[in-house]
Amino acid sequence: MPTLLALRVGIDVLIALAFWGQMRRYPSIGGPGWWAVSALVAIVGSVGLSMRGFAPELFSVGVANAVLTIGPLLAWMGLRSYLGFSCPRVLATVASLAVLAAQIAFLVVWDLPAMRQLIFVASTAAIILLALRDMNQADPQRRVPELQALKLLTVVEITVLLSFGVAVPLGSVSLETAAPVTLFFFILARLLRVVLYGALLSYRLRQEGDRARQGLLAREADSRALIDNLSAGVLVFRPDHTLATINNAARCFLGWSEGGSNTTLYEPNAANWNLLREDGQPMRRHDLPFERVLATGQPVHSVIVGVPVGQAEEVRWALCNAYPENSPQGALRHVVLTFIDVTSLREVQAQQKRLQNQLAQSQKMEALGTLAGGVAHDFNNILAAILGNADLARQDLTPEAPARESLHEISTAARRGRELVRQILAFSRQQPAERTVVNMGDIVAESCALLRAAMPPHAQLLHDCHPQTPAILGDSTQLGQVLINLGTNAVHALQGQAGRVECHVDRIPRGDPRLPADVAKTCDEAGADALRVRVSDTGCGMSEAVSSRIFEPFFTTKAVGKGTGLGLPVVLGIVQVHGGGIEVQSQPGQGTTFTLYFPGAPAETLHKCAVADATKVTDAVTMVAIPPERGDPAATETLPMADATPDPAPHVLYLDDDDTLVFLVRRLLERRGYRVTAFTEQRQAIEAVRADPQGFQLLLTDFNMPGMSGLDVARAVLALSPSLPVAVASGYITDELQAEARAAGVREVVFKTDAVEAFCEIVARLVQR
Repeated sequence: MPTLLALRVGIDVLIALAFWGQMRRYPSIGGPGWWAVSALVAIVGSVGLSMRGFAPELFSVGVANAVLTIGPLLAWMGLRSYLGFSCPRVLATVASLAVLAAQIAFLVVWDLPAMRQLIFVASTAAIILLALRDMNQADPQRRVPELQALKLLTVVEITVLLSFGVAVPLGSVSLETAAPVTLFFFILARLLRVVLYGALLSYRLRQEGDRARQGLLAREADSRALIDNLSAGVLVFRPDHTLATINNAARCFLGWSEGGSNTTLYEPNAANWNLLREDGQPMRRHDLPFERVLATGQPVHSVIVGVPVGQAEEVRWALCNAYPENSPQGALRHVVLTFIDVTSLREVQAQQKRLQNQLAQSQKMEALGTLAGGVAHDFNNILAAILGNADLARQDLTPEAPARESLHEISTAARRGRELVRQILAFSRQQPAERTVVNMGDIVAESCALLRAAMPPHAQLLHDCHPQTPAILGDSTQLGQVLINLGTNAVHALQGQAGRVECHVDRIPRGDPRLPADVAKTCDEAGADALRVRVSDTGCGMSEAVSSRIFEPFFTTKAVGKGTGLGLPVVLGIVQVHGGGIEVQSQPGQGTTFTLYFPGAPAETLHKCAVADATKVTDAVTMVAIPPERGDPAATETLPMADATPDPAPHVLYLDDDDTLVFLVRRLLERRGYRVTAFTEQRQAIEAVRADPQGFQLLLTDFNMPGMSGLDVARAVLALSPSLPVAVASGYITDELQAEARAAGVREVVFKTDAVEAFCEIVARLVQR
């Protein structure tokens, strides 16, 4: 018996190592890992049995019997994994623990050897029967000889096991006699089982190999079908210039009949196959894609090649790529040329040239807008100086001075220039917009009230607003400018005659086909309806040629001095900035209708605005001062006497690179009692604050200056004096500038066209004594 157990231990060690190696080599095949673990568990059981008599019975009997039962259980799990069935690991774990507990209980609590033998035989027999059932399910038609042999071995094993379980308890055969014979039989059966397991692994490898070969053949067939049906041409050449493969697209491109490739056909580089360069000249041999790949071994990309085809000297053009196909050893096997037919692309080049004029015109308009915006920014300084100095000159004159009328005309002309600057900035979309929830009906009513003064005596101005029009997100000032511009054009179209100008506001439900695509998409995303504004007149109307150019900047049909040509471009820019669309219908003599579409404000935005408005009202009510009642001590409290010494005049630091504005602002502020220190260099202003951080009550600085910008100066000054109020003036205010100014600690950003008039107000609001 000890010899047999030692032999079994050695065999199980070899089995564990063999299946462990198989598991590492073929991880995709289930089973070898479980069988390796089963062999290791069997080793533990064999060692326990061999230690009976000098080791504790808890290990040599209870644990050994349980482990010998768990070994077949793990082998069964490996078989299920191999067959592709699920492995009930939880059930197997519970069964193993139950067998172990039963063996220990019938050893320690009730020392019943017969019950221990019965548990061992019954458990092992149940596992063998389950394995037999799984093999029948996996191969019901008995097509796998290896699996059928394993089933036969399993039947023999369960027969011997049941015979051992019946003969020993009945006493016909003693345990000492039956155990070695049974153990020897199961050693032989285990060796045979391992051989069959190996045969199953070989069978699975053969199956996978067959499937891989079939898949390779299928992929090759698919590749051939794909290449043959590609719209791109494919030519595969051997290094000796013979053609190996050509697809149908290449044959069609070259004018050949479809069919099998001709192995004697050479690559088209002979005299009658003069390939052409992109400029139409013959291509030299060493420039041919095939020759370049053959000479360098590197791919060639995007080469335009012309191929003369047929007797009519027709030239077809192709965009060609070539790359080498090497063997596993690195030797060149083939040169693959792929190309697409770009003949039609070459043919439309003439059409592209015709479109270039339109593109150039569009680019000219874009450049004109950028230039106009830049000129407007520089023009702000000139207007500010004119307006400011005219105001100072009026202050120096008596009310009866004749020059006051001339100064008034100067200021009027400068203000017209300022409005032109605003239009230019709106056209170039560089004027900042403050988006809030607005009611278009109120804006229409206010705009129509302003237009009534310009209406001819016999003309009518009508407007109406549907009661369920949605609110929109927009800048009320810019939207009012849109309506004023459209209304003014409508009044001019009446040409002083009797007529009618109408403005209608209503709702268009989302999903309506009348909505422009961009507006419809925005409405769908916001879950809101659209707003439509129609401004129409019964005036002279426009021809198609004129209506196609009305949105071009500086295009006007009015007389010189009566129009700038920026009104409708400004309208278009504002509408597009608001995410809207605009349509025009006009016929000569029948009037014109402008239709504007705006996406409605999302419901959540409307809700937030309502909550914010309610909060503002609550705060306003809370902040109302309640006067003290008569007799309240607080009402009769005597204020302390102020110091008789007057406070010094607030000290303002002004920075601008324009000497004219420096001179102007200094005079304006000094006349209002401020002390002004002005600089044209950024470093001088910073050093002045560094020398006396508490000596200034306000810093006014230009934004656009060479070197350091106004924000850079603000950051440097605030680092020296954090409590110093800072305001920045610019003629080019964007949302990015306002965000950066807030981040830098700037209190206010002033539009430079209004800077002269607003500086004194800003100083009074921000200066700190």
